[in-house]
Amino acid sequence: MNDEEILSRLLYRDALMLVLDKPAGLPVHAGTGGGDTLDRHFEALRFGLPRPPSLAHRLDRDTSGCLVLGRNRHALDKLGKMFASGRIKKTYWAAVQGIPAQPEGIIDLPLAKQSESGKRWWMKVAETGGMPAQTLYRVLGSAGDVTWLELSPQTGRTHQLRVHCAAIGHPIIADRIYGTQAPGQVMQLHARAITIPLYDKKPPIEIQAPPPPHMLQMLQSCGFFPEKPA
Repeated sequence: MNDEEILSRLLYRDALMLVLDKPAGLPVHAGTGGGDTLDRHFEALRFGLPRPPSLAHRLDRDTSGCLVLGRNRHALDKLGKMFASGRIKKTYWAAVQGIPAQPEGIIDLPLAKQSESGKRWWMKVAETGGMPAQTLYRVLGSAGDVTWLELSPQTGRTHQLRVHCAAIGHPIIADRIYGTQAPGQVMQLHARAITIPLYDKKPPIEIQAPPPPHMLQMLQSCGFFPEKPA
């Protein structure tokens, strides 16, 4: 992905923050696998400021959608505190296997990190010693053995939505760690919307990211209808 493509994915911009529509498959920063990363393109997002923006939070490599960047240290500090205190509302869409017994509810299962030989790691449900984790879910549609879920994390644990969906027997489709992934499949998890009460005397900023192409077919089969351009 080049700088122009990153710029085309800008959803929101003001003096303190940017919101990007992150593509699936692109890590936000360098890891052990090498290759391109989103933060390599932050220089193109300065828009006249002396420094490039920085990540205010994270999205997994295979998760698409709303990603918030702070444009200076003050903004990063403010956004970081808002994420930590739960003041920022995040809404995700996912296509999962199976149909939940209840059309909506809360998944309240503590999570802990599990590692293997200090290299490979994953998250697991841990009733003892785990960190509290809650996720609200709501069924938006279904078709056959696939359900379109709206997920609203009330806490911000690593891989929370992925582990919670798998734990209730409905793993996110193409989740290579907590579900199954066929060759060529991309995980069906999208950061659909985010609401940020950034300014005290203004309404909260509400941003939506359109569903990515790799999820459209499955979402449409479950009843999603793309919005027509204005």
